[in-house]
Amino acid sequence: MKDLKGKVAIVTGAASGIGYGIALNLARAGVHVAIADIRRDKLNEAVTAIESEGVEALAIEIDTSSPESVQAAGAAVMEKFGKLHMAFNNAGVAMHGVPMLELPQADWDWVIGVNVRGVINGMQTFVPLIRKTGEGGHIVNTASIGGFQIHPDWHTGPYSMTKYAVVALTEALEQDLEGSGIGVSVLCPAAVQTNLDQSGGARPVRFGGAVERPQNHFLRELVKDGLTPEEAGERVLHAIRNDEFFIFTASAPREWIEKRHQRLMQSFDNVARWEQSRQSTHDRV
Repeated sequence: MKDLKGKVAIVTGAASGIGYGIALNLARAGVHVAIADIRRDKLNEAVTAIESEGVEALAIEIDTSSPESVQAAGAAVMEKFGKLHMAFNNAGVAMHGVPMLELPQADWDWVIGVNVRGVINGMQTFVPLIRKTGEGGHIVNTASIGGFQIHPDWHTGPYSMTKYAVVALTEALEQDLEGSGIGVSVLCPAAVQTNLDQSGGARPVRFGGAVERPQNHFLRELVKDGLTPEEAGERVLHAIRNDEFFIFTASAPREWIEKRHQRLMQSFDNVARWEQSRQSTHDRV
């Protein structure tokens, strides 16, 4: 999408962090924005900032892990604006700092519920609304650089597992929507100055209620020199306008991904040698 002015978007997890940065940049481009977040106390402030850019905004309290909540959000957007062009399935929670086998069941349910089911719920609700509008559009699902590698020192297994899933879901969505006029991207941020480490404070009651997870707190130091949310949002809009599928926010992690890729390619070399060995044995027999 090149011309964004006058379009309508919904951004989940938009009261702060990357979601807010995306919403702010959308507003500056002339897009009307539905700000959806589980933290009601943060919504009004975000909406005021968005409206100061001269566009309309809508505050929606949402629990993305609940299909019913996401469906209600979609209905609210259509009631307010009558159309939808872009959806950013951005809401996510941290689950770092604990070996996988030590993670409680409630934490597994929560991180999968938000980071995976939340994206699925968003796709199932928002894609039909964009199609119904009939004016083309774009979907962005937020994964992470952790969706391509697992850092050995940070115990990111549960979190990365969900983000690997988001990458796969988005690749499949791109295939499903080919030729539809709806673009698809997966956002894979590295360090961005957000409060992701504090996401436990908004954990729904059915997952155990609000919790402080000190295991996440090392993230604060990791991201302090990263992009600001506003800069991350600027990067996202640039990628949408240029029809980029993978949206990375920094080049520094390239070394991590190349190291993993080399390991994969080595494994193909290994199986090729095994196949040759089997063939040689077969030929001798």
